[in-house]
Amino acid sequence: MSVAFIYPGQGSQAVGMGKTLAQAFAPARAVFEEVDAALGEKLTTVIWEGPAETLMLTENAQPALMAVSLAVMRVLEAEAGVDLARAAQFVAGHSLGEYSALAAAGAVSIGDTARLLRIRGRAMQKAVPVGTGAMAALLGLDFDQAVAVAVEAAQGQVCQAANDNGGGQVVVSGDRAAVERAVEIAKGKGARRAMLLPVSAPFHCALMQPAADAMAQALAEVAVKRPVVPVVANVLAKPVSDPDEIVRALVAQVTGTVRWRESVAFMAGLGVTTFYEVGAGRVLCGLVKRIADGASGVAIGTPEDVAGFKAAEPH
Repeated sequence: MSVAFIYPGQGSQAVGMGKTLAQAFAPARAVFEEVDAALGEKLTTVIWEGPAETLMLTENAQPALMAVSLAVMRVLEAEAGVDLARAAQFVAGHSLGEYSALAAAGAVSIGDTARLLRIRGRAMQKAVPVGTGAMAALLGLDFDQAVAVAVEAAQGQVCQAANDNGGGQVVVSGDRAAVERAVEIAKGKGARRAMLLPVSAPFHCALMQPAADAMAQALAEVAVKRPVVPVVANVLAKPVSDPDEIVRALVAQVTGTVRWRESVAFMAGLGVTTFYEVGAGRVLCGLVKRIADGASGVAIGTPEDVAGFKAAEPH
């Protein structure tokens, strides 16, 4: 088993995602209906018709991206006979994508996952007043260099490495003034590019502690089971299967670094050569190619992608 299924995070959303899939396949429609029912509203209308600024809201984007990923999974199961326990060595997801991975692996129900992500999105948005936090991408520095930049920029404020995406792409997060300092320091240390990101809150840093507390409370009320395949957790860059450990990792993830480079390298080191990116976009495929020599990333999000998967896979 040289396969992992991986699930995208925020930033991959686009109006219309998953629509052709739902039109073509009943199992996909059923997932969108389940998410709408769990949230008590027609999130599907926002996903398929927009407006884009409503879909972009963290509280909508997070459950929406999960819905698309799980719709694709259900179609793969029904149409291509994919049995995750047999087909994959690992699953993993980038930030909110970790919730998609857990739902795909049967650890959390789709309805509970949708509700958790709605809570997570709202809590992350509420944790910091708009405009007081920021995130910036530092390109061309390795992780240790980016961490050193963040430490130098902090000056008594919060500035942390939030995402280690691989390929010399590290995102820092924290107080706006500190992150702005990090951009200037990074340029002085030879970063190829350093720029603020158009995000609504400073994710994955200590300023998110109120959101971590909210998730600890929300997760305590949800049934978490052992996943059918190990989930490589963002904050650990190693697989977890124990439900208590899964919950701890999800809570820690709100304020902790998304260790995506190490997670992909870990899976590749144990023989994974094909990473199927399930859901919207193909951001993770690009990162996989930069992190793991010789590994391939294959995006599956449309009926055409499903047909391609069926044609390529020996079943």
